[in-house]
Amino acid sequence: RDFVSPEDIQAVLFDVLRHRVILSFEAEAAGIDQDRVIQRILDVVAVA
Repeated sequence: RDFVSPEDIQAVLFDVLRHRVILSFEAEAAGIDQDRVIQRILDVVAVA
């Protein structure tokens, strides 16, 4: 294959972005973690 599929992106997205997402104090105090933020992005952004 010479292209990247949406499934390829989803397979590595959490590992790639987890250390790049910096939570605010409020988010940490509310118990929100990086995985939850990344999942929310996946829910909102259309992956074709």
